[in-house]
Amino acid sequence: MEYRRVGDSDLVVSELSFGAATFGGSGAFFGAWGHSGVKQAREMVDLSLNAGINLFDTADVYSDGASEEVLGAALRGRRDRVLISTKAALPTGPDDWGTSRARLLRAVDSALTRLQTDRIDLFQLHAYDAFTPIDEVLEALDTLVKAGKVRYTGVSNFSGWQLMKSLSLAEKRDRPRYVAHQVYYSLIGRDYEWELMPLATAEGIGALVWSPLGWGRLTGKLRRGRPLPEHSRLHATADAGPPVDHDLLYGVIDELDVIAAETGRTVPQVALNWLLRRPTVSSVIIGARNEPQLRDNLGAVGWTLDADQIARLDAASTRDAPYPYFPYYRQDGFAKLNPPRGAAR
Repeated sequence: MEYRRVGDSDLVVSELSFGAATFGGSGAFFGAWGHSGVKQAREMVDLSLNAGINLFDTADVYSDGASEEVLGAALRGRRDRVLISTKAALPTGPDDWGTSRARLLRAVDSALTRLQTDRIDLFQLHAYDAFTPIDEVLEALDTLVKAGKVRYTGVSNFSGWQLMKSLSLAEKRDRPRYVAHQVYYSLIGRDYEWELMPLATAEGIGALVWSPLGWGRLTGKLRRGRPLPEHSRLHATADAGPPVDHDLLYGVIDELDVIAAETGRTVPQVALNWLLRRPTVSSVIIGARNEPQLRDNLGAVGWTLDADQIARLDAASTRDAPYPYFPYYRQDGFAKLNPPRGAAR
C-alpha cells in the first residue's frame, strides 16, 4: 500500500480507502447498498487495516446515520490508528439539509457522537448549497476547526466554479482552505478530467474517488450480450447511477477483459489500478458488502499496468469533451497552452 498527501495538505492517506456506505443497511436509497452490522464491519475494518488502509469514509446520510454508528463501533479501541472522513449537506430529514452555520455545527456534533470520537480528520460538504452564502459556510467550518472538532475540510460533487469561488473566498477571509474533493471518476466516467482535474492540479486539491467501478458496472459481472445475474444489485440501482453510453461501456469492458487475462488480475483490479495512476488522485474509495469483494479490491495495489495497457484503456474510455473544452484540443496552438486531459503539467 502506498501513501499520498491529499493535495498540498499535510494529510497523508492510503492510496485505497474504505467506504462505509454499506454499513448499517437502514433507510431508503442510501440504505440499499449493504447491511453490514458491527461484527461484519469489524472484520472488514480488520482486513483493511492489515492491508494498510488508514482512511475510512462515511456520511450522515448513509443509512440515516447508522453507517457512522457502525463504523464508530467497529473502530473502537483503535481510533488513533485511522483517519475518519465524513460528510454532511444532503437531506437527513424534511427540515434538515444544507450547509448553513446551524446545520453544520449540529451535523458535526451528531457525527462525533455516532462515530464515538472527539474529532473528524476530514469533514466534507456532500454537495453545494446555493441557499447559504459561501462566507457563512466557511465561517462555520473555521469555528469547527478552531474547536478541534475537524482537522481538514473538503467538498464533494462541486462544479469547478463552486469550488474555485470557495477557495478564493477562503483565502480572502483567511478561512480553512478545502484540501480534498470527493468526486465520481472511473473508466466509464472521465468527466472529472475536463475541468476539475486541471483545477485540482493548479490549486493543490486532492481527489478522493467515489464509485471507481462505475456504479458496479465494472465489477466483472457485466458482459456484452450476457444478461446480469439475477442477484445483481444493478437491477435495482442502475437507473440511479451516473449515466454511461452503451457503446462506451461495453468497449471498456471488452478491453478490461483482455488486459485482465494478460495480467492475471480481475476486471475490477485492472479498473482500480488504472485510476490509481491518474493525476491528482490521492485515494480511491473502495466499498464492499462482504470479505471476498474487499479482498478482490485490495488486489488492485502492489503492481502496475504497463504503458501499452494504460494507452489501450485510455483509448477505449475516451470520448470528446463538451464545449468549451472541445474542439480546441484539436488545434495545435491551443493544445500547447492547455494540455489534454490527464497529461502531466
